[in-house]
Amino acid sequence: MPLGIQPPREFAAIDLGSNSFHMIVARIVNGSIQILSRIKRRVRLAEGLDDNHVLSQAAIDRGVACLGLFAKRLQGFSADNVKVVGTYTLRRAVNNQAFLAQAAKVFPYPIEIITGQEEARLIYSGVSHTQPERGRKLVIDIGGGSTEMSIGDEFTPLRAESRHMGCVSFAKRFFPNGQLTEAHFDAAYQSAMEKIEDLGWEYRELGWQHVLGSSGTIKTVSKVLMENGYRDGLITEARLQDLVERCLTFRSLKAIQLKGLLEERADVLVPGIAILLALFRTFQIQSMRYSDGALREGVMYGLEQRFQVGDIRQRTAEALAKQFNIDQQQANRVRETALKLFAQVKTWKNKTQINELRSMLKWASLLHEVGISINHNGVHRHSAYIIVNRDLPGFDTEQQNLLANLMRFHLKNFKRSDLRGTSRFHHRDILTLLRLFRLAVLLNRSRQATVAANQLSLSIEDKVWQLQFEPDFLSQNPLVLADLDEEAQYLQPLGLTLNVS
Repeated sequence: MPLGIQPPREFAAIDLGSNSFHMIVARIVNGSIQILSRIKRRVRLAEGLDDNHVLSQAAIDRGVACLGLFAKRLQGFSADNVKVVGTYTLRRAVNNQAFLAQAAKVFPYPIEIITGQEEARLIYSGVSHTQPERGRKLVIDIGGGSTEMSIGDEFTPLRAESRHMGCVSFAKRFFPNGQLTEAHFDAAYQSAMEKIEDLGWEYRELGWQHVLGSSGTIKTVSKVLMENGYRDGLITEARLQDLVERCLTFRSLKAIQLKGLLEERADVLVPGIAILLALFRTFQIQSMRYSDGALREGVMYGLEQRFQVGDIRQRTAEALAKQFNIDQQQANRVRETALKLFAQVKTWKNKTQINELRSMLKWASLLHEVGISINHNGVHRHSAYIIVNRDLPGFDTEQQNLLANLMRFHLKNFKRSDLRGTSRFHHRDILTLLRLFRLAVLLNRSRQATVAANQLSLSIEDKVWQLQFEPDFLSQNPLVLADLDEEAQYLQPLGLTLNVS
């Protein structure tokens, strides 16, 4: 390879589902994502979750063994290039920390257990990035333990929800010992109807142009229908009802035999159809098409920030800035100062997150005044409220909370306890980022009248920060000096020191 040319970046996205674990390994080639390999292993975590939400050791062992296999494929990958998310079963398991501890012995990458809403957003992203449909979409994913439903325009979800109903959990609950009867099917169907009844009106009111379904149940249904004469690839209520009648001629789930049905999916097909039929009737769906994109694709596109996530974040941020009529020039001034200060910090606790932290600082600079449309007084509180309560495509839950924290405490005083650490970001890094952001806002408080310092250097020794300007800058800008003195007073009760010269 010629000198100066970097090899394509390879990365992996892993979805720890309730039924199966999936891994995608991909790389960026000529501006597009190229899939290098896909690995899927049936783990059936949900089968090991008891009525008290305790995950059995046998289920933990199956999951850990699968992660050990994945780790062999990922040898040589840095943590920055591997993203792993756990879904329904790991969310629900009260002993999920036991799973994570045992997994860490064979799998050297962090595992993030995401919320149901975040899972729905990622599924929507995966479908949107892999399917050709334009316009408003309803996206449905029936997993082993939960079902996710989202509606959105292009890459932006307008509503994302998750419900505790999946093909594995319903098989265990409504079909004891795999027995298949019409009464068992009806019980599963009625339970699914009850779980989504509250969503029906709002989803129908939002409307859609396309309906797409992802993951195992819908993939299996689509394949069975195609193998049995429905070549257009569409799933309809009438065709689902026909499948139900065919399946009910068998006495057990595992005994079902249909063209296109894999043996390993036989015992979860009918529970999945019960959920899917309830979705069709509640949302009054006319037809659905299967999508190859799902959660793992959403995770995958989220890994390459320059290619996809950066674009989505830019779209999200620009839309918010336009909606709330943000002063773009002021946002740019704050951003430039913040990034100049950020570049001088060498004391990050988690150095693998430096790029992510820089991005969070950039987006906070752009959006920190969204609350000014409510009232200038308390703008920091208003901005934080808007950010924490908005759907922000491209930002996951922890990033959204970090942005809200930066906005909430960038003015006035604050307490250390206000800045709670998260499972991803270390408390010390959050505090450092906040101090940088507060300085960036402070140094541009005069807005268009701001006089930028030609020299702005920052040195850090533990909790003591030394901010240095060119000679005579502070004497010629007494308001800046007064603001910096006030900031030093805010920090003093926290055991933090700011010196200026």
